[in-house]
Amino acid sequence: MSAESVTAVCAVVIAVASLVVTVYQTHAMRQHNRHSVRPMIQLRHSWYEGRTAGIRLVNSGLGPAVVVDSTLTVDGTVIGAWNKSNADRIRAHLSVRPHAVTFDHGQVLATDFDQYLLSVADFNRSEHAEIEDLITRRLTLTIRYESLYGGEHYTAALRPVP
Repeated sequence: MSAESVTAVCAVVIAVASLVVTVYQTHAMRQHNRHSVRPMIQLRHSWYEGRTAGIRLVNSGLGPAVVVDSTLTVDGTVIGAWNKSNADRIRAHLSVRPHAVTFDHGQVLATDFDQYLLSVADFNRSEHAEIEDLITRRLTLTIRYESLYGGEHYTAALRPVP
């Protein structure tokens, strides 16, 4: 084998190795970018006397969340999506009407989103016991969401306390 052939083979090997490293770095960079804008939706309830109380939704991730779907269940019966009409449906049976914040499918929740979805101001345990019972023992809320990249199928859920 001539020196020119060895040089040509070495050049091809170096070029292929360079291509492999570049493809790997591009893949790693894309993964990093996806993780750096990942939303993290949390649903929780809080019950402090004299303060706003109810179901709180917080996006504590680094990116906005796109709501794909939601499911509201009360006493094991699926009511439907968490929207205005279904929120009104469950509030209609309560003696004290709580405030509700709803959203539509495809709605984008900002990175710093932090709101009560179903709440009462100035919580009083005896006055609002029916609402506390509904939220802590009877209601299940599941929200499916994605990042702006899409396709991740993240889920946040608030389930009844046994």
